[in-house]
Amino acid sequence: MRRSPFDLTGKVALVTGGNGGIGFGMARALAEAGADVAIWGTSAAKNVAAREALARAGRRVLALECDVGEEAAVEAAFAETLRVLGRVDACFANAGTYGGRRTPFAEMSAEEWRRVLRVNLDGAFYTLRAAARHMTARGGGGALVGTASLAAIEGAPRNEHYAATKGGLISMIRGLAVELARHGIRANAILPGWIETEMTAGAIADPKFSAAVLPRIPMRRWGTGADFGGIAVYLASDASAYHTGDSFVIDGGYALF
Repeated sequence: MRRSPFDLTGKVALVTGGNGGIGFGMARALAEAGADVAIWGTSAAKNVAAREALARAGRRVLALECDVGEEAAVEAAFAETLRVLGRVDACFANAGTYGGRRTPFAEMSAEEWRRVLRVNLDGAFYTLRAAARHMTARGGGGALVGTASLAAIEGAPRNEHYAATKGGLISMIRGLAVELARHGIRANAILPGWIETEMTAGAIADPKFSAAVLPRIPMRRWGTGADFGGIAVYLASDASAYHTGDSFVIDGGYALF
């Protein structure tokens, strides 16, 4: 029987922030497609719950506590991932944090600016760098994926620090796509719209916000983590062997309307 190009049997995928929200939706789909999966997160309790749920797919699952904003922590977690699972074929730099405080730009402190960059941009850099080193040295190609945001391409008032990190991530991904193509390594970005996660729960629960935003989503619903399973499997699979340097908008049509 001919193997499906979406079959991930024999592959290993790493998803940072994989214990909830978009990351968990990706990790679950990757495991169900046959991949062994490593998830990194800062909450031990969420890691345990996610690992137990993912293990039901019958694949090997590794859950590690890791603050991606700490370079040494990323290096240690990546080394442990390789020790346990042997390799990483697809790396999803998904962990992130929101601006949260909605501070006017003129009043934003350097501390607040750096708090967001530390996780969203530095963390993605440390993660993707570790994966790129491994894939280049190992040979055989691989997939690098960064979770950006619509904030990277639309105006994000009082959230400029968050938008800057996501715009920077897209630019990093494009550079990686060109630099690493000779090694068979693909690099792509995913741009979520309004997705129902722990980080967006406060905004989505606000009736005023919901009344203003939900009618602008043509599909008339908030996105969920499960909506990112398909794109994760595609980007990790042989089906995307010639697809690199792209930015995939997953927003229910929000940016168009």
